[in-house]
Amino acid sequence: MDESAKPGWVERLGAWLSPEPDNREELVEILHAAYEKNLIDADALSMIEGVLQVSEMHVRDIMIPRAQMDVIDIADSPAAFIPFVIEAAHSRFPVIGENKDDVIGILLAKDLLRYYAGEAFDVRDMLRPAVFIPESKRLNILLKEFRMNRNHIAIVVDEYGGVSGLVTIEDVLEQIVGEIEDEFDFDETEDNIIQDRNGRFRVKAVTEIDNFNEVLGTQFSDEDYDTVGGLVVSKFGHLPKRGEHTIFDGLKFQVLRADSRRLHTLLVEKVPQEV
Repeated sequence: MDESAKPGWVERLGAWLSPEPDNREELVEILHAAYEKNLIDADALSMIEGVLQVSEMHVRDIMIPRAQMDVIDIADSPAAFIPFVIEAAHSRFPVIGENKDDVIGILLAKDLLRYYAGEAFDVRDMLRPAVFIPESKRLNILLKEFRMNRNHIAIVVDEYGGVSGLVTIEDVLEQIVGEIEDEFDFDETEDNIIQDRNGRFRVKAVTEIDNFNEVLGTQFSDEDYDTVGGLVVSKFGHLPKRGEHTIFDGLKFQVLRADSRRLHTLLVEKVPQEV
């Protein structure tokens, strides 16, 4: 039989969807049955579930909270904020006036090359317009708007017009495909734990507890959990969102990156012992 004439997984899955499911739960059951029958692979199943989930989620569910926003003060000179830009390693930064409710615009990190090139540089002239969206906006609609407008970041406002956080196109896509690592992310096994200049540690959630103990001098047991992520989730008692933190055994564990299914990256720092 001609290979090109064989039905693909989409066609085969279509046959399984007859009769059509009546609700989302039935659709998910059919998808899992299709996976068990090898009609779709695990990655395809995960992505389809992610798409279904995105259609039901709102911006407030995934946004970076106001307190965690990395911003630039319009009053600061490039020489003053560039070290911060380098350390944060984002591609875009909200620029504020009096406070975080006063977002003037968005500065692209790449535009700072003009400063290094010795050109006349005024931050206000470099700013791109900021896009403001409500917390209640659905993620599937936001993703469509991101694509249509070729925008990558939006400032989230509450019902009173105050800034409550920000969201990026990467945050939305990660709900579908999982964590997206860029050139600033660490992905080698030996780089599961990285110490920053302030003595804190960026730790991948998949880091084995033995490795974590060796680097930080802790003595966590690996009998119940193999990874740091599993240990931390057990302490929270739920799957935490970005920005949440917990403290135990003299360490503060803050969630840097997470999606609705798993933890990705943690910020770990030692907590001074009370006398």
